[in-house]
Amino acid sequence: MDRMSSQATECHGSGHDHHRGFLLSTRPEHRSRPGRRLPRRLVQLYAGLTLYGVSSALLVESGLGLEPWNVLHQGLAERTGLTIGVVSIFVGAAVLLLWIPLRQRPGLGTVSNVFVVGIAMDGALALLPDAHALAVRIPLLVAGIVLNGAATGLYISARFGPGPRDGLMTGLHQRTGRSIRLMRTSVEVAVVVTGFVLGGTVGVGTVLYALSIGPLAQLFLRVFAVPTAPGGSTVVATGQPEDAILPG
Repeated sequence: MDRMSSQATECHGSGHDHHRGFLLSTRPEHRSRPGRRLPRRLVQLYAGLTLYGVSSALLVESGLGLEPWNVLHQGLAERTGLTIGVVSIFVGAAVLLLWIPLRQRPGLGTVSNVFVVGIAMDGALALLPDAHALAVRIPLLVAGIVLNGAATGLYISARFGPGPRDGLMTGLHQRTGRSIRLMRTSVEVAVVVTGFVLGGTVGVGTVLYALSIGPLAQLFLRVFAVPTAPGGSTVVATGQPEDAILPG
């Protein structure tokens, strides 16, 4: 729920009205009534969050390294006996509570992120067979990273608010005056180190994810952009900086 992530932060905003400026046209012919776009946006939101959970499961199965926050989730899962998806939900909820003193405003996507990603991750892990051969694990890693980028583009473009972890980054940025890149890097380095100490998997996949998720998310944000409508939506949390869009 987006950093090590400095490349990834170039593309977003794990907050999120990030597509501003290059994805959306303000020309009248590209605008549509809010009601007509809402079904598409809802489909994108929940498809994106579900696929994000599936992509995380692929990275877990590859055993070659996880994205930063899932290193922590996996480490906590090892220590508590809970599933990684359940841990993800608890951590997401705890991070969301930190929004209160940071005065961040959640959207539908923020709350949905907490639950849907974790549930989808556990569901996918229950269905995926164990992978032992490197010839299988490498494709799982690559597929997980690419799918993660696509999922990010889907769910962010729906414009229903940032993930809880990205909102934490933007909130710290606004309260401290430090750059989002610095906040993201600091938090995610701490998250990875803590997760690794607890037993989470850090490896080539962690590095590859950090280097590639930014460009991939930028690409898929353009692919899945939903034209804006005059007046916006009451369930969208807007105004997040553009370099804070990685899903939390």
